[in-house]
Amino acid sequence: MEPVIIDQVQKELDRFAQKEVYIHLETTNGAYASHFDESFFSSGAYIRNALLQYEHGKITGNGPFRVGLKMSFGWVYAEGITHFEVDNKGRLLLAGHDFSGKLAVSLQLSEQPF
Repeated sequence: MEPVIIDQVQKELDRFAQKEVYIHLETTNGAYASHFDESFFSSGAYIRNALLQYEHGKITGNGPFRVGLKMSFGWVYAEGITHFEVDNKGRLLLAGHDFSGKLAVSLQLSEQPF
């Protein structure tokens, strides 16, 4: 993955607009390791292979970035995006890493299930 380049990410978001796409959206603040510190409140969200169609997507901010997908009935968004990649299957992979390099948020788009 490489650091976000806004124009490139926007181009990829535009490529998926108005198509049925599968999304993977995940957030974590260390939920997998919360048993090491019982005073730490862990939370997260996870959805995989949700099929949706968005009218337009937009990346905003000065970094870390926010990526929103506007649908006819609402929004999906991920905040804290720092890196991106288009893999060899044409999937857009967006990730946000915290200050220690750990994954905090992931938003992925694909025309095929993950």
